[in-house]
Amino acid sequence: MATSNPAFNSPAFSLNQSSAIMHRAATPSSEQLDELYGKPSASPEQTERMTYEDTIQKAVGAFALVALGAAVGWFVPFLTIPAAIVGFVLALVNIFKKKPSAGLVLAYSGVQGIFAGGISAIFEVLYPGIAIQALIGTAAVFVVTLLLFRSGKIRASKRATKVFLIAMVGYALFSLVNLGMMLFGATDNAFGLRSAYIPGTEIPIGLVLGVLVVLLAAYSLVLDFDQIKTGVENGAPRMFAWRAVFGIVLTVIWLYMEILRMLAILRGE
Repeated sequence: MATSNPAFNSPAFSLNQSSAIMHRAATPSSEQLDELYGKPSASPEQTERMTYEDTIQKAVGAFALVALGAAVGWFVPFLTIPAAIVGFVLALVNIFKKKPSAGLVLAYSGVQGIFAGGISAIFEVLYPGIAIQALIGTAAVFVVTLLLFRSGKIRASKRATKVFLIAMVGYALFSLVNLGMMLFGATDNAFGLRSAYIPGTEIPIGLVLGVLVVLLAAYSLVLDFDQIKTGVENGAPRMFAWRAVFGIVLTVIWLYMEILRMLAILRGE
């Protein structure tokens, strides 16, 4: 049937001619088949899937921003409180956002770096050398946890995760109560209830609690590593690597702060 559209005035759109063309196009030559099978398969990057390499690159970029922010906070410590507020808001946004955003994760990393650097500068005045001690302790926990995970000696499990969540809720409640007591003057200790001694001993509650929280943070890292492993194996979209990076940055900053506080409690005795 003739058509008035000149764009279709081609043998390719003629019923008889198009059938012949389609038949020839559907039958590749032996040379074309050899070339087709000789091509390498598409990489995960080309198919926009998560990979370990890509996730590591994103994590390195995020921690570079943490380090840069920490330098800013170290030299301008009065930014600590504003950074803490902004970081908290960004954390909530990243947690509840359905699709991860590279910009939000990187912004969170930079702001948390400022917060960590500012706190470190304040503690360093009171306890010289404490910042590098906390940094070394954080790096040690991270590396040991990663090596144990890679070796298969530790893995996330439903039971362990359930215990972890219960412990996290309990710790969050303790922290809120402790903060309330400090704000309303119910305790004059530097770290509130954490500075108090366990009855009948000379062991600060903060020391025992600090060890427990370090273990919780280490398991949180295991969950982060497991999330990356599952995402790569299941061929998750590449963008979800940013969610894993956010989780790792969140956990590492938390771990660093807990170690810093535990060392301060020890050195303050």
